[in-house]
Amino acid sequence: MLALVCPGQGSQAPGMLAPWLEVPGVAERLRWASAVVGPVSGGGGAPLDLLAHGTASDADTVRDTAVAQPLIVAAGLAAAAALWPGGLLAGGGPTDVVVAGHSVGELTAAALAGALSTEAALVLVRERGRAMAAAATRTATGMSAVVGGRPEEVEAAIAASGATAANRNAAGQVVAAGTAEQLAALAAAPPAKARVIALQVAGAFHTEHMAPARAELEALAPGLTATDPALPLLSNADGAEVRAGRDVLDRIVAQVTSPVRWDLCSDALVARGVSAVLELSPAGTLAGLAKRAMPGVEIVALKGPEDLDAARDLVARHAHRTPGSASA
Repeated sequence: MLALVCPGQGSQAPGMLAPWLEVPGVAERLRWASAVVGPVSGGGGAPLDLLAHGTASDADTVRDTAVAQPLIVAAGLAAAAALWPGGLLAGGGPTDVVVAGHSVGELTAAALAGALSTEAALVLVRERGRAMAAAATRTATGMSAVVGGRPEEVEAAIAASGATAANRNAAGQVVAAGTAEQLAALAAAPPAKARVIALQVAGAFHTEHMAPARAELEALAPGLTATDPALPLLSNADGAEVRAGRDVLDRIVAQVTSPVRWDLCSDALVARGVSAVLELSPAGTLAGLAKRAMPGVEIVALKGPEDLDAARDLVARHAHRTPGSASA
């Protein structure tokens, strides 16, 4: 059983798509994705040029939430298309696959699992990125990683500061989110044997501070068509498999103000007997978490075209059920 995982915001980096342009069809897919995403707010009507942002834009530009989120989803979908030119769900595609995405990566995962069309995922991530960027300007907020410490003491310290545990990524790695004052209070009184590291993000994502963004997506979502996933798709809310297309969409909307429980997703993958993890581009973060949370599982981070052969080999060995084998 193969876990196909899709990273979230913070995984992007300047120039990350440049190596991919040597793969036939990738540049064309990115141009199409730019046309689908359309103009960015304040951009004078010009489409958000994902190809340019993924190859030439600087770190400050790709850190912008309105740019980063569409860029990450487009990168993951392009990497998947390079791996499966005929489509992940086409005949002859892998059969023993479970899909999950971290935060905005849930939109990539939903598209790969067949719950959303590629176009719907790109439009939705455009609106998500814009709305979350706008919500972040209302109050000075941010996020800080809390690394190490005993879980109960970490939770107590975050609560005492008034911040929220917005991401529970793995044992020993929690991300707190809140106002600048709350995060300063947490840094001044950290949990025992833990480090508090300020993250370079624009706001307190996955908290009540994103309520305006959630309201915008709630107004938009009823017009989108969602279908039941063709592959098992796990939710950030609780690690559970989501079987109905409308439930997938509702959970993606609710996730904007709800904590990311990647720890529960990892637990669910282990419980399913996953034997390998393939992280799509821009890869690295979830592969690192898998090394800690899923010992003994084979892992490939598909960072660039140089990793395609290793990814294909991993898929061939872990994602295709052989005749007479037991169902996962």
